[in-house]
Amino acid sequence: MPDSTPPRTLRIAMNGVTGRMGYRQHLVRSILPIRDAGGLLLPDGRRVQVEPILVGRNATKLAELAAQHGIAEWSTDAAAVIADPSVDIYFDAQVTSRRAEALAAAMKAGKHVFTEKPTAETLTEAVELARVAANAGVTAGVVHDKLYLPGLVKLRRLVDEGFFGRILSLRGEFGYWVFEGDGQPAQRPSWNYRAEDGGGIVVDMFCHWNYVLEGLLGKVEAVTAKATTHIPTRWDEQGKPYDATADDAAYGIFEMANGVVAQINSSWAVRVYRDELVEFQIDGTHGSAVAGLRKCVAQHRSHTPKPVWNPDLPVTEPFRDQWLEVPANADLDNGFKLQWEEFLADVVHERPHRYGLLSAARGVQLAELGLRSSAEGRRIEIPEVTL
Repeated sequence: MPDSTPPRTLRIAMNGVTGRMGYRQHLVRSILPIRDAGGLLLPDGRRVQVEPILVGRNATKLAELAAQHGIAEWSTDAAAVIADPSVDIYFDAQVTSRRAEALAAAMKAGKHVFTEKPTAETLTEAVELARVAANAGVTAGVVHDKLYLPGLVKLRRLVDEGFFGRILSLRGEFGYWVFEGDGQPAQRPSWNYRAEDGGGIVVDMFCHWNYVLEGLLGKVEAVTAKATTHIPTRWDEQGKPYDATADDAAYGIFEMANGVVAQINSSWAVRVYRDELVEFQIDGTHGSAVAGLRKCVAQHRSHTPKPVWNPDLPVTEPFRDQWLEVPANADLDNGFKLQWEEFLADVVHERPHRYGLLSAARGVQLAELGLRSSAEGRRIEIPEVTL
């Protein structure tokens, strides 16, 4: 029989929703749809309703967003909102430099936390956040959105079903051309290209690649990376030129615990000649598959053609046509929303979220060691991260 317990309302302080990711994915495509659907229905019949509180530094933008979306509360005083005993959850989508302090304060105030990554600027800070969460006894979750994307869900299913046989390698391509800002406005904020402001593609993306690799293949044991700044001068939001002091491209080799070798290129100075902005290919003895954000195609050993290298003749094989699309076999919702729903259920059940702050610390560690590998020009083994 349905649970007759009255719906529980979780009040969620959302800091950083005036930014692109915080607004589009977390507020508009996750929390508001859950709110407008009357809450989240749990498997035991209980319903959890959500009540967002917008937090940020720009009062005008916050007021506009609150009015636009029918949100009753907003504040520019993050400390006061964190101290409010009626607030259950603190969410952080601020710039990285302000994140660790806010997360620590929220957890020490007894709030459950859900956060974008990187969680901190250094591994030491990231591990300390995980330690604070453990001591506070709160549910802490880190956004691992790419593992919830339809393409990677299908890819993971092929891994679980043994489709690949013995997995040999993974190769990934991520990136697109970010305009310099002089002729056309840049699609990314200028701080992304200033190291002193926490910018850089290694810091931004290696934390993603760590959880993607862990989620698909296992632990990363060593890294060899080359980070570089291809575009040395860019123009900021006011049209003024500035020196790009952060890396805008990184080329990494990641050695996995099970002998798999992964290669991932990340660049904001590349033009796209692929089906999606990010693609991952897994090759194994029995089959291969290529996944993007939504689509996944596969080629089994029994359907693999036998091409022969001959530079004197034009290619006649339609290589792309020789792959079969992997079906979803289920309705897959927005990846951010799906993880929010999982996290909210964990809060209600007072249990750990499967992607906690220690997993985020490993992402920060991979970024740190990737930059160190690039600076020193060598392979670096990755030690275990513990509290």
